[in-house]
Amino acid sequence: MEKFQFHDMALTWLDGGTTWLDGGTMFGVVPKVVWSKRYPVNSENQIELPTHPILVQYEGHNILIDSGLGEGKLTDRQKRNLGVSSESKLEENLAELGLTAKDIDTVLMTHLHGDHAAGLTKRQGESFVSAFPNAKIHVSAIEWDEMQHPNIRSRNTYWKENWEPIAAQVETFESEKTLFDAIQMIHTGGHSNGHSVIKLMSSGETILHMGDIMPTHAHQNPLWVLAYDDYPMDSIYAKEKLMKEALENSYYFTFYHDAYYRVLKWSQDGKEIGESVKYQEKKI
Repeated sequence: MEKFQFHDMALTWLDGGTTWLDGGTMFGVVPKVVWSKRYPVNSENQIELPTHPILVQYEGHNILIDSGLGEGKLTDRQKRNLGVSSESKLEENLAELGLTAKDIDTVLMTHLHGDHAAGLTKRQGESFVSAFPNAKIHVSAIEWDEMQHPNIRSRNTYWKENWEPIAAQVETFESEKTLFDAIQMIHTGGHSNGHSVIKLMSSGETILHMGDIMPTHAHQNPLWVLAYDDYPMDSIYAKEKLMKEALENSYYFTFYHDAYYRVLKWSQDGKEIGESVKYQEKKI
């Protein structure tokens, strides 16, 4: 487990499972000859995409950013279509840290697609129950509404077993929400209509977690958006605005899907990576 000490916040990346998805879908209209220089691809045109929640420990709180793929919930067909090479090991990771799922008091959801939200619940006998029974789960009101009433496109990723058991724990917000005077959730739309980004703020510095409008470091360019995005122009607008703010103010960036970087800071012109923590010391 990689860790990053951000002043009085401790960040730890947990193993929520790994997927291998088609590189073309992850980079949209960007030609492979261009994007493959930035992010490795295998012989089947797939790129490695972890689904790794971030545990943020701050002032006695155990806070989780997104929840991973879960364990034992996906059918063989779903695993094949999602390119799942491994499922979640969150409980084992938490045990290594001296914690259990009951110690998680806050969950911040960038959005509720299956690869981010499946870990919110788990099987118990023939039914599903909350994986984090003592947590408040924060998500934008738009996202929560679509989770419960998916459209013809989104119904393949908003699954009732991921939301029905945790409905009583959910707290929604409209445009922005601040928690513990140090964490801000900001609705952006784009990847999904209710997608949000997260800012962690401490000692005058900021970490920006862009969720799936910048799933890897290779998606830095505002125009490099996913074919999965429901509203790509909203993604572009939000990413362009946030990247300008972040580069000008030397923010850190953290990632949920990046197989190479956990956290990094770009130079103000965005051309060079400075301080960083790599995923298992992988090289790119």
